[in-house]
Amino acid sequence: MTESSSAPKNPTGRFSDRAEDYAKFRPTYPREAIDAVLEGLGDPGGLLVADVGAGTGISARLLADRGTKVIAIEPNAAMRDAAEAHPRVTFVDGTAERTGLSDQSADLVLCAQSFHWFDPPKALAEFRRILKPDGRVALVWNDRDYSSPMSDAYYKIVLSTPIGRDVSVNWAGENPLIGVAGWKNQRQKFCTLTQRMDWEALLGRALSASYMPKSGPDHERIVRELRELHIREAGPDGTAAMQYLTKVFLAEKE
Repeated sequence: MTESSSAPKNPTGRFSDRAEDYAKFRPTYPREAIDAVLEGLGDPGGLLVADVGAGTGISARLLADRGTKVIAIEPNAAMRDAAEAHPRVTFVDGTAERTGLSDQSADLVLCAQSFHWFDPPKALAEFRRILKPDGRVALVWNDRDYSSPMSDAYYKIVLSTPIGRDVSVNWAGENPLIGVAGWKNQRQKFCTLTQRMDWEALLGRALSASYMPKSGPDHERIVRELRELHIREAGPDGTAAMQYLTKVFLAEKE
């Protein structure tokens, strides 16, 4: 799923004033998801990964920690600037539709929390161009888990504005690769992720979202309601648990 056509996308600019919160408060990805992305590709030390729409490098660093070399492709300068450095991650300015990478240079293309911002036909054509024969594409989302009372209440609050209601569907529905020519072995893996947050982290997590107002009456109301939610849900350690359903969609280039 993607935002409705009435929502302004502007993927290269809309996170510019949210990069710091994004880097500090967005969740990681579970080990099982990274395992699935890399499974069967061989020695990670010999892999070149294109992390497309890399943001502040959350997924890029996870892959680099496994030994891969990662080219993190991110068009937003503020997001690149907010990224924590890693010796095996190189950030470059580029887009999913025009990565700037050479033909058949990558073993793996990863899009973590980013594919919904792309033009799918153009992006997938670019991925096929830069992937080696039988190279893999992996589309990953930390999706909303409404079975968790904390997560359900959180999203009801933060999606209660006109822009929020416009993106009220989950980002990732069915496998976006099913039925798309040029890809084989389409498959998926789902796993869960828990993010424990104190009040600062919960507020920062909300402020990192592109649909969250940064000021005004809706901002003030959402902050108040989130504060009340955190007070209700926090345990003795002062943290509340947000639950995600991590979705991994995989295929290889034909």
